[in-house]
Amino acid sequence: RVAPLNLFGGSSKVPSNPNERDNLAISGIKAAIRSPKTPGYALVECEFPPLAELNKLGDGSLRSANQVDASNLKFVKKLVQALAPLPVLGPKVWVVTSSSASASFVKSAKSCGGMLHNLRNGLPEVGSGDIVVLVTPVASSDYTTAQRLADNCKAVIVVNGFAKDRKSIPGSATMGYFLKPLTYNSQIVGYLTRCCPGNWDTIDLVSKKVLASVGDKQILVPGTNTPDLRESGKLVQKAVDERAIQARKKR
Repeated sequence: RVAPLNLFGGSSKVPSNPNERDNLAISGIKAAIRSPKTPGYALVECEFPPLAELNKLGDGSLRSANQVDASNLKFVKKLVQALAPLPVLGPKVWVVTSSSASASFVKSAKSCGGMLHNLRNGLPEVGSGDIVVLVTPVASSDYTTAQRLADNCKAVIVVNGFAKDRKSIPGSATMGYFLKPLTYNSQIVGYLTRCCPGNWDTIDLVSKKVLASVGDKQILVPGTNTPDLRESGKLVQKAVDERAIQARKKR
């Protein structure tokens, strides 16, 4: 069954399937475009595991890399359709690929709809009302370009960027959607999630309880749009340890 799309964002929950995740991400992105953290500067991030099988993200195989690419492009296609349901009425949506993207990836990106552009060919000629979807940027120049484009168009959405550093995305950007598994003893025990305009919520995997709910100022690394995961990690570890203690007492 298709999960309902929350048009206003702000729902912090752990999605039960990729379709629900995509709908949450799209609603958060839309909310961030409507009301970005920095008025008039809609540089929006979206970050989540493209695959449910997390080990496939890091095993280095070509098959896994292709699966990640396919998952990201599938989401981008949904996003483009959600941003411009009737393209003739606008806004114009650009699907922009990294200057480091392979020829096969760029070819596959044609299926997403929108105006396709590869940054290897320079900057796209965007209009002030256009929306740019930058798919999995890798190079530092990709991130610099995203910041430049955000000054000249309605919004730039960065989808699952790789190889970020402290300068990649400035603190003036807005996190439209974020979902990060938190591990303890090599097992997923919780999540840190944010769906704009809601708070950043640390959620325990077993109880589904929100262990902490904080704003940007409390969690973002200063000068960046990247959350500090340390406190969230401690909270879910504490929840696991407390359950273990209670289980031993019942024996």
